[in-house]
Amino acid sequence: VLPFSKFPGTDTLLGPEMRSTGEVMGLDTDFGRAFAKAQIGAGQSIPTSGTVFISVSDRDKAAAVEIALDLAALDFRIVSTEGTQQYLRSHGIEAEKLLKLHEGRPHVIDAIKNGDMQLIINTPSGGEAQADGRKIRRTALLYKIPLVTTLAGAKATTAAIKSLRSGQLAVKSLQEYHH
Repeated sequence: VLPFSKFPGTDTLLGPEMRSTGEVMGLDTDFGRAFAKAQIGAGQSIPTSGTVFISVSDRDKAAAVEIALDLAALDFRIVSTEGTQQYLRSHGIEAEKLLKLHEGRPHVIDAIKNGDMQLIINTPSGGEAQADGRKIRRTALLYKIPLVTTLAGAKATTAAIKSLRSGQLAVKSLQEYHH
């Protein structure tokens, strides 16, 4: 558990110098439920519906297709910046365009502030996109919008959403899992 909210102005991307302030574990018979429990234990919410903002670096676009397909199948509305939107659309995924910060308004930060985003998937890029990404991640943190910065995290979050939508989480003792 990393206390990003206690360090205003810092980026939420993990670096080698960071140290966690606590640890959580989720245990269940299925990975999605276990991940959901771990996120809840860390104080994070996982939306089961709504709008997801997906903006990924060029190297992550191909892998993001599977994640976007899963989220679309779960009836999430998908919004993206132009490059990601075009890539997703070229693979048959309906995604609405949202402006980058320097392109004008309304942009993604406006959407976050207006409560229009329930989940953000934003993998780091270079150049101007890097500065935009940092602002997006800080705003998501400020407004307590779940934020995912890796494809592995996005896959895990999608698995958690599927599990949460399939039924309630149950609490069991460790002994009940190892009988």
